[in-house]
Amino acid sequence: MSKIKNHWLMKSEPDVYSWDDLVAEGEGTWDGVRNYTARNNLRAMQPGDQVFFYHSNIGVEIVGIAEITQSGLPDPTDDTGRWSAVKLKPVRKLARTVTLKEIKADPALAQMELLTKFRLSVSAVAPHEWDHILNLAEG
Repeated sequence: MSKIKNHWLMKSEPDVYSWDDLVAEGEGTWDGVRNYTARNNLRAMQPGDQVFFYHSNIGVEIVGIAEITQSGLPDPTDDTGRWSAVKLKPVRKLARTVTLKEIKADPALAQMELLTKFRLSVSAVAPHEWDHILNLAEG
């Protein structure tokens, strides 16, 4: 019996760390998160979980899918031991990006944490939201 994987959305400013940066690295470390809810989401992640990579501030859109490769890591940018990090690798770029404007306009996504907890840099994505966004991107 296989473990059910969770889905997430991780926001990054593309001028700081973009999808292309992750692709160039092959595997990146997601660190520097300083919000307790986002940190708890990082701590809940498991290898194999899928992630929407979201460009914030510039573009404001979901651009790709990544996969968690290592979880439960201490944040290398933190001297206090309070914060966590994960490693992730790119899976694939979306056939078509899905913009925040589209997400906001779609009643099926009205309860998505991206909208209801919009300040979170790491949020959970419900299975039906994940599937719906994939349909928008590739349908």
